[in-house]
Formats: sequence, C-alpha cells, structure tokens
Amino acid sequence: MSTFPVLIVVSVITLLFLFKLVRNHKRDHSTKKNYPNGSMGFLPVIGESLSFIRAQKANRGQQWVEERVAKYGPIFKTSLMGGTTVFITGHAGAKFVLGAETEVLAPRQPVTIAAIMGKHNLFEVSGTKRYKPLRRAMMSFLKPDSLQGHIKRMDVMVNRHIDMATKGIETITTISFMKKLTFHVACQILFGITDDATEQALYEEFGHCFEAMWSAPFNFPGTTFRKGIRARERIVKKMLPIMEKRKEQIKKGTLNPMDDVLSCMLSLETEAAENGDQEEPITQHEVIDNFVAMMIASHDSSASVLTWVIWKLAKDREIYDNVVKEQMSIIYERKQRQQQGGADERLSWGDVAKMKYTWRVVQEVMRVIPPFFGSFRTAIKDTSYGGYDIPKGWQFDPSRFDNKLNTIPPYSYLPFGAGHHTCIGLEFSRVEALTVLHHLVTKFEWSLVNPDEKITRLALPYPEMGLPINLVPKNSC
Repeated sequence: MSTFPVLIVVSVITLLFLFKLVRNHKRDHSTKKNYPNGSMGFLPVIGESLSFIRAQKANRGQQWVEERVAKYGPIFKTSLMGGTTVFITGHAGAKFVLGAETEVLAPRQPVTIAAIMGKHNLFEVSGTKRYKPLRRAMMSFLKPDSLQGHIKRMDVMVNRHIDMATKGIETITTISFMKKLTFHVACQILFGITDDATEQALYEEFGHCFEAMWSAPFNFPGTTFRKGIRARERIVKKMLPIMEKRKEQIKKGTLNPMDDVLSCMLSLETEAAENGDQEEPITQHEVIDNFVAMMIASHDSSASVLTWVIWKLAKDREIYDNVVKEQMSIIYERKQRQQQGGADERLSWGDVAKMKYTWRVVQEVMRVIPPFFGSFRTAIKDTSYGGYDIPKGWQFDPSRFDNKLNTIPPYSYLPFGAGHHTCIGLEFSRVEALTVLHHLVTKFEWSLVNPDEKITRLALPYPEMGLPINLVPKNSC
C-alpha cells in the first residue's frame, strides 16, 4: 500500500473560453497580488491535468503533490480539469477551508462534475438562498429519526440481494458486486424505484455519468464527457414521467411522501405551489439535479469503501474475527428477544447502534484509503491564506491526511467532510455499510484471489482488478 495522502486543499475555476484565459493571465500580471508559485502547464485548459490523472490512476497522487511542494512550497498553483487550481497542504489548510463560512468559501465543482450533476444540485447552490430549502427537503428523509423506519426494509433487501448474487457462485468481483448492491439499495430506499428494468437502465447510464465527471471537458462526439452528457439526458427523460406519476399519487393521498427522498422533495414542490408559500418552491430542475447528484454520491463511494473493508478483513484475520464476534452476538441477542416475544428476525436501529467495533473498522479503512481525493470549494470573496492572495472565484479541494496520533483532531479526518460541510448522507451510508457487512461476515468467509492487487484511482480508489474473492459459505466451514 502507498503512504497516506497528504491533506490538500485544491481550488478550481472553470475557464470556458480561450480569451478568458488570456484576460486572466494579463490581469494577474498587471496587479500587485501575491499569487502562489507554480506551473500552469504548457497547453490552455489541459494544464497539468494529464500528469495528474496518470498519477491518480497509479495511486501516486500524494507523490505528485509532494514533488510540487518540494519545488514551489506548501502552497502552489497549477491548472487542472480546465481551471486554475491552488493546492494548500497541511492540517491548517483543511481547517481554513472547511471551517470557513459559505459566504467566503462555498462548495463548487469543476465543469465536468457540474455538467453531469446539474447546476441546481446541493453542492452548487451552497451559499445561495436555495441551499437551505433543498437541504431541509433532503434531510427530512435522511435524518436518523426518519431512517429508523427503513432499517428493516433495507435489511430484507440487502439479505435477498446477497443471497441471489452469490447463489452457486464461488468467486465474485467485489467492486462490481458492491456497485450493484449499493445502487439497488439507493434506487429502492432513497428513491422508491422498484422496477427492475428501470433500475438496470439507470445503472448503465450512471456508469457513463461517473466516468464523464473526471474526464477532459471536451464535449465532442465520441469523448467520455459527451457520452456522460448524453447519459444524463436519457436519465432525465426516463425520470420525468416517474416524477409526474409520483406527484399525482401524492396529491391523491395514495403515496406517503416520506417513503423516499425523491417523493419527499416532490411533495414539498407540490405543497409550496398549492399553498402559495412565500419561499420559492422546489423546482423540477432542482429535483432532477439533486436526484442525479445523490444517486452518484450514494452508491459509488459506498461501493468503494465496502470493497476496501472486504479487502482489509481478508488481510487481517484478527479484525475479521472481532467483527464476526460482534455481529454474531447481535444475532444471538435478537434470538433471545424472539424467544421472549420481544423482537422480530430483522435488524433494528438498536442492533445497528451496537455495531461499534465494525463501524470503527470502516472508519479506519476510510482513513487509510480515503474514498475521495477531496471536495471542491469556491472563494466567494477575495481572501488570503499563508501570505498568498486567493481571488474570488477560485475553488478549493481539501484532501485527506493521516494523523499518526491516537486521537484525531478536528478537520483532519474528512471522509464525510467537516464543519459547515458535513455530508448529509453520513447516517444513511453508515447504516447501509453496517447492514451489508452484517450479512456478509455472518454468511461467508473469503480469501483474496490476488493478494498483492494494487490500487488505482479513477476519482475513487478501486482495486486494479476489481478485487476478486473466493467465497466459502459458513455452513460449509
């Protein structure tokens, strides 16, 4: 495994036209602002993107940064994904970015991600008046009190999916298995999509979208970015009639709007329009964009994390045994309650709350192999850091860093963000991961087909060959 990633804060501004590049270049040299040192690469728009992507695919992102830190210092500029970029290394940099108010620094994304997720998604509207109503709509479903009512349904769904996907199978490719499982859970629990054909079609389209988000921003026929744009268009076309049907069901009272987050957003759109609320109602564009953003955020990252937990449990027998011990004790206690007439056979919120050791294992895996290189930020106002000026419009991307102390200080453990920017899906991701691991470790033992498999990063960290594993059912042990 590679050494742990340094903490990086990255800023990106999308440069849409070549004349804008020239204008900004002249402006920077005509003022007395103290911008960071660095290289913008040799080609407009492309900059150092290709070398950065190559480093990521080889899991050498940290080395790529360290080489530039050695040359330019701990704060340096470059050009990535069509935009001016600033890297700030160190724990203090993360605190500066993640601790800042959204009036100064707000989440923003590079052009490729924004084009796929849509300009109305929650990340893009942070710091605007639309952020609070959209976040409130989504949190009405994602808050712990609401999620408690969906634990048993998730448990049944995960258990059934695992049984069907592993029946008669001795070897599975973990990342593919986890992607399909987490997408299935997201479709049904988060968005109420229960039709198998619709789910499969969306799964394929979202695969194109994810690839496009971290591609070169060239919207030409045959490019990865163009394929992603077209896939998004097909997703919207497929979802619009589903949304219209949901709104009619909500109006008639035949659908509970709290059944899923999509229906929840649609109900607030309908209620605001009917009641004439002063607050601007949630629009169809906002619902669509946040559906796309949440679907991407809720399954790809979870699949990556779960894959690396499976890897770790195969590598470390002691940790595997401790996780199994905790999960089997939960099954035993539930059976005891059943005999006393006080519980059913499904997982409960209380059961999940007892999975403390298992969750610590997941957290440690995310610390060692962070799921994301970072999340983007834009300077809403001119600001400065470390003696350098950071103009309005530049964006930041705080990455992860390893703290070798036993306690982890604020703004140093960041898989779910921090401060004002904590991920709204944290609780859902926790419950999903623990439910999946509960069933896997109580049903199977497994071994790695390729024990020395390397990491490649295509935005998220993936095993180079998908992490194939040999499964052994527990009743055969």
